[in-house]
Amino acid sequence: MTNREKKPLVDGLQAPSLLRRMACWAYEGMLLFGVVFVSGYLFSALTQTRHGLQNRHELQAFLFVIFGIYFVWLWSKGQTLAMKTWRIRVVNSRGANLSQVRALVRYVLCWVWFLPPLGAAWWGSWSGAQALVVTSGWIVCWAILSLLHPRGQFWHDALAGTQLIDSRAPKKPAA
Repeated sequence: MTNREKKPLVDGLQAPSLLRRMACWAYEGMLLFGVVFVSGYLFSALTQTRHGLQNRHELQAFLFVIFGIYFVWLWSKGQTLAMKTWRIRVVNSRGANLSQVRALVRYVLCWVWFLPPLGAAWWGSWSGAQALVVTSGWIVCWAILSLLHPRGQFWHDALAGTQLIDSRAPKKPAA
């Protein structure tokens, strides 16, 4: 079943293809390097951290909050920069912009992309390479599982009551 054969979303809107969603996801990851750099610098300056491993758990918690602010604020407006680039919007089940509460729920549920394999890596004391392989495999499996959703959505979106839509202008029929 192709993306065009999937059940349409609200008002006939279509979900973007898995390839476009994953390209957007990868681009978002690259853009977050800037957010991490600025946030890490601010954290280090404020806490007078002198060593990379000093205060690392506090830094991780700080970055979790910063990422939450970043995503909740931008998702409640409809798009992050990466989503604008790939012409993808996140909307609620009625096709409207997300409330901040719904965006926060989506943010927490999005961590299913990383937490299960990273938790297993921590629990099993895996090497960095082992954790990378398992996490990569988990991400691929989680992405492919969206093909089983009736509307082609990621499962964390289904649980959060959100959906990704293609925001490109609809194609005009040939005359």
